[in-house]
Amino acid sequence: MEKARRVLLKLSGEALAGPNKTGFDEATVKDVARQVKDAAGAGVQIGVVIGGGNFWRGRSSNAIDRTKADQIGMLATVMNAIYVSEIFRSEGMKTQILTPFACGSMTKLFSKDEANACLEEGKIVFFAGGTGHPYFSTDTGVALRAIEMEADVILLAKSIDGVYDSDPNVNPNARKYDRISIQEVIDQNLGVVDMTASVMCKENRMPMAVFSLKEENGIALAMKGEIHGTVVTVEE
Repeated sequence: MEKARRVLLKLSGEALAGPNKTGFDEATVKDVARQVKDAAGAGVQIGVVIGGGNFWRGRSSNAIDRTKADQIGMLATVMNAIYVSEIFRSEGMKTQILTPFACGSMTKLFSKDEANACLEEGKIVFFAGGTGHPYFSTDTGVALRAIEMEADVILLAKSIDGVYDSDPNVNPNARKYDRISIQEVIDQNLGVVDMTASVMCKENRMPMAVFSLKEENGIALAMKGEIHGTVVTVEE
């Protein structure tokens, strides 16, 4: 995989929680910051989306209306972005958080022009708050922002080290793909990202790469085009 000029990095909220399983593991976040700083220093323009699973899962309570539950999830991603952004700043990077809804003085309202201007200035841009609407997952927000910012690739840093034909936590014989097309992902419902995001990536020819956040220097390597997980292509 070739080195990208502009990437959208998706970080799992659960992965950032480390062994704590909830909240943040500062050592993990600082390691992410170090790797992102190295890539940014090499000229890569970087957008970041963080999930909210370290605080709230979409079905955390069946007693809450779906719309309200999704709104809580959106706010969880804003909290994550603020925290991780500050860790990045403490490591010497300039950052900007953009949200699709007003958050007072804590973030700026998203616009493509604002995002592009920040990226061209060398800032790490955090896209928080998902799409701003219920019934759309963080995955859909990732695909949407990557397409809008004209990223070369979506980098998915997960707690799992690639795409498998079945759940490796359940099936010890699960087969890992080194390379697979987005059409195969859709046909086999492999759940790299949700179906809405998968179709968006297919229609807009947005490739993805899946790798483990636990891999030593995995993010830095991925930003150089060295993927030790799975590359999801948009080949016909």
